[in-house]
Amino acid sequence: MTVQTAGYYDIVARLPANSVVTFHNVSWQDYEELLEQVGEASGLRISFDTGTLIVMTLSPEHENYARFIEGIIRLISVRLRINIRFFGGATMKKTKRRKGLEPDACFYVQSADALGNRVHLDFEVDPPPDIAVEIDVHHDSRFKSSIYAALGVPELWRYDGQTLTISVLREGQYVIVPHSQALPLLSSQLLTEYLTRLREEGELQSLLAFDQWLQSVQS
Repeated sequence: MTVQTAGYYDIVARLPANSVVTFHNVSWQDYEELLEQVGEASGLRISFDTGTLIVMTLSPEHENYARFIEGIIRLISVRLRINIRFFGGATMKKTKRRKGLEPDACFYVQSADALGNRVHLDFEVDPPPDIAVEIDVHHDSRFKSSIYAALGVPELWRYDGQTLTISVLREGQYVIVPHSQALPLLSSQLLTEYLTRLREEGELQSLLAFDQWLQSVQS
């Protein structure tokens, strides 16, 4: 689909929840102009890969899982006194590679101290986040793996509504591993367990249970 930039925005603005639209032969300039028009609008994820533009709209369920994962990481940061920076669905893009995307959540762990207290990042020069998260309860984000790899994101978490998998970047490809390399106390099994509890017990009870688990591993 080839349209003018204003046309991209008109189409995107009318998309219902849980929709995906793909545009081909899109210029980098049109991609950047669409990002400016959309701004930091919640409920959208825009990906660009050498001329292919993909826009996804999200559901409250999707956002609930992403925010819950952020809540878990915040508890780790506070309980274990680890400096972790949170940048949500910040747009990551590199002009030279003609690639860009927005994760559902992302965290700086090993690289957090290098960022200091800055809140505005330039991914053309700043390092990528140590962890990026994709929630795939209604969409399949695996096509984004090549974009994440080109951007140099070391670790990718993907939750499909049943299981959270952890993958790490090795020689340009993502390989599934049992534990996080950025936060080794976290395993795919553990994260899956608490995401399941979120569905069954609710957010508060699940976060309280995770906090209790954290305190037990500290003692």
